[in-house]
Amino acid sequence: MRRTLMFATAAAVVLAGAADAQLRSLAPQDVAKAAQQHASVIKEFGGAETGARAAYVDRIGRRVAGYSGTANAGQAYHFTTLNSPVENAFSVPGGYVYITRQLMTLMGDEGELAFVLGHETGHIAANHAKSRQARAQRDSLLGVLGVVLGSVVGNNAFGNLISQSTQRFSQLATLGFSRNQEYQADQLGIRYMTQAGYDPGAAGTMLAALGRSTALEARVQGKTGRSTPEWASTHPLSENRVAQANALARQTGRVGSGLRNRDAFLAQLDGIRVDDDPAQGVIDGRNFTHPDLKLMFTVPTGFQMENSVSDVTIAGSGGQAQFSGGKFDGNLDQYVAAVINQLTQGKVQVAMSPLQRTAINGIPAAYSEGRADTANGPVDVGVMVYQWGNGSAYHFLTLTQAGQGMRPFASMLNSLRRITDQEAAAIQPKVIRVVTVRRGDTVQSLAEQMAYRDFRVERFQSLNGIGSAAPVPGQKVKLVVLGRR
Repeated sequence: MRRTLMFATAAAVVLAGAADAQLRSLAPQDVAKAAQQHASVIKEFGGAETGARAAYVDRIGRRVAGYSGTANAGQAYHFTTLNSPVENAFSVPGGYVYITRQLMTLMGDEGELAFVLGHETGHIAANHAKSRQARAQRDSLLGVLGVVLGSVVGNNAFGNLISQSTQRFSQLATLGFSRNQEYQADQLGIRYMTQAGYDPGAAGTMLAALGRSTALEARVQGKTGRSTPEWASTHPLSENRVAQANALARQTGRVGSGLRNRDAFLAQLDGIRVDDDPAQGVIDGRNFTHPDLKLMFTVPTGFQMENSVSDVTIAGSGGQAQFSGGKFDGNLDQYVAAVINQLTQGKVQVAMSPLQRTAINGIPAAYSEGRADTANGPVDVGVMVYQWGNGSAYHFLTLTQAGQGMRPFASMLNSLRRITDQEAAAIQPKVIRVVTVRRGDTVQSLAEQMAYRDFRVERFQSLNGIGSAAPVPGQKVKLVVLGRR
């Protein structure tokens, strides 16, 4: 009974429009802070797109945000497209909304883009971050290895140990909202996009696309080593959520009558990069290869990788590791100490053993192991450093249960090697190519053009939201093909 009442109220909110409340201004302190951190967010996510596609996203975002009830919304909100292979969108107080190129590849039209941007605008307009930040401040013990590892290892599950202990701004920005806040942001997003002239039915099709992507990712995860899409984890998906979005859309009375602008959207999407940018390194199954740094390593079976601009995290039931690099002045002890200090923020003591020198595939290397006492027992910490030359070094930082040491990652530590110029040149980016279905084309024949080793048919179907029936001649579909660096 209560759920029905809340749903009816939400429907009334969607229909009421922005005129039901006085225009509100964003808090000046939030605006100033968001502007100050904007460059750091862009850097962390691989840079911001510029040009026609970025301007297109910004234009759609401002159009939708104009119905958010925010004073001077056209100037108050800023929409940025990030060069990130993670399916994600997030917003921060102060009017800054971010969407990754990878999330855009899931979309089929402009209406779905409008919904996502409206959803994130809704989080800002409803000031959801206030309660989220209060919760984060209450629970946050950033950099305290004893608490982070103690709580996770004590539960015999490793999660994101390193990413929690070296927490970034974006992780604070994308901390999960409550379920009610997510539903409210959906409701607000539908309201904004409907008043902006879009078909509110795009909300349900966008959420369904995310659901397809998440389900497919779960199938291929063990083979491709990739993690669950971020927007799917921070924005919980469920059949109920899709159903509620569809019901809200129907109650507007405008489903099917608003804008979808599929052709215009696909024209902007054509040529967009998919998955990893080779400039940041590429994950292919259990292998990570960086063509610019000329290196490659392989993670053990059962471990998954997540790539970012500054590091690669590796996680599995046996522990977690992080691969990164830094300047090297020849002092290995200082280098290892700096790695440990970054992990612990200087708040937890980790007694490391004397460095042991070795060579890995012809690369001078050294390693050290130690132990950290946590509230739930001891945890083993390891560092393997590779002297790369030219004033730089690379390293793995490992975290395992006490007594395991670095053994769960032994094969990975021994796999790092230099790659040849030919191997580096062979790595090409993947891009979206929009094609028009011709007579005689089938799902199978189109899927064979997908630049993947596995699940080609399933990827093609998920990407385009189509089943096994032959596509209609004249229909435009998305393919993932090899591009050029």
